Amino acid sequence: QVQFVESGGGLVQAGGSLRLSCAASGSTITINTMGWYRQAPGKQRERVVGISSSGNTFYADPVKGRFTISRDNVNHTVYLQMSSLKPEDTAVYYCYLWVPSPSSTTYWGQGTQVTVSS
Repeated sequence: QVQFVESGGGLVQAGGSLRLSCAASGSTITINTMGWYRQAPGKQRERVVGISSSGNTFYADPVKGRFTISRDNVNHTVYLQMSSLKPEDTAVYYCYLWVPSPSSTTYWGQGTQVTVSS
């Protein structure tokens, strides 16, 4: 099992910035991908960002150029710097950790609320 400690999030005005962090512990396994999904009210959960243990990154189109993900492999921690926030970024952000083996498994954090006011 994997446990998460998430921090950051909150309320910010449009154009502002926030930083999320997510530390994983337990059966993290060395090779993995961590990042965040988000879910806005009435919408499906969507993948936002991800970063592999080798440093490969993924950014969803709506956040490219505004969000930056980084990670500390030693402490299994990922950071998400969110800038130029928009009201449509409002959602619950869920940290995840995906391991490809021995069987493809995704572990989820409890989620943190990000609210961007206009």
